Amino acid sequence: QVQLVESGGGLVQPGGSLRLSCAASGTRFSINRMGWYRQAPGKERERVASITSGGSTNYADSVKGRFTISRDNVANTLYLQMNSLKPEDTAVYYCNAVPSFGVWGQGTQVTVSS
Repeated sequence: QVQLVESGGGLVQPGGSLRLSCAASGTRFSINRMGWYRQAPGKERERVASITSGGSTNYADSVKGRFTISRDNVANTLYLQMNSLKPEDTAVYYCNAVPSFGVWGQGTQVTVSS
């Protein structure tokens, strides 16, 4: 059974940085295209970044140049480095495959506020 455990969120001021981690188990992580998604209050979940098994990345326009997705296929861990954070980045962040496994973790809350 797939398990996804996100961590690293918190409260940060505008312009600050955070690094999110996602530990995956129950899947052949190294072969999956993986992504980071987020859901803000009252909005639908959106994918903000993805990375293929070979390391090719893709970003939503809203985070391009500020966020960096990476992966460690030995540790079965996905990362999201978030810099220059803005209040509109406030959301619960989730990791999952692309397309998703259908099972979601609990997510990690990111709040950007002064």
